[in-house]
Amino acid sequence: MTPTLRTERLYLEPYVPEDEDGFVALFQDARVSRWMGDGTTSEADDRALFGRIFSKVYAEELFDVWAVRRDGRLVGHAEIKRTDEVDGFEIIYALAPEVWGRGLGGEVAEAIVAYGFGTLGLTEVHATVAAPNTASLALLAGLGFTHVRDVTEADGSTTRVLTRHRPPPTGPSQAQGR
Repeated sequence: MTPTLRTERLYLEPYVPEDEDGFVALFQDARVSRWMGDGTTSEADDRALFGRIFSKVYAEELFDVWAVRRDGRLVGHAEIKRTDEVDGFEIIYALAPEVWGRGLGGEVAEAIVAYGFGTLGLTEVHATVAAPNTASLALLAGLGFTHVRDVTEADGSTTRVLTRHRPPPTGPSQAQGR
């Protein structure tokens, strides 16, 4: 079951059926969807995708997916899941343009990464970012992600694969070895 995560200003919590219109509006916004998957899809496809979150993802506990809320309002989407493209767990997130530039992307990404390292016990997490998406590339670099390779997509565009490794544990047992 997908847990609720909290950051300084955000709640990441499982979607509820009432989020459908907000979810569709987020994914229909070309400023957001241009950086996701194959770009903007039809409203019907986005509504079907939202339905699959309940009928497939949550019902079969396939991976964690969250509604991102600020002050009770849906402002984004986040998930962490195993993907073949990175051969590991990938973080995915999107925020509504009206909250861009406020540091919220870093909060979302850091919360998902901490969940991956802590709850899921991962030793590394990945992100894929379109090469022209310099804002996301800079944000992730600031969070400790490093560029590991490029993927040339079918349309000729480039996607950057980034990885962040879990830091080694620190504590009294390591200090004693010095």
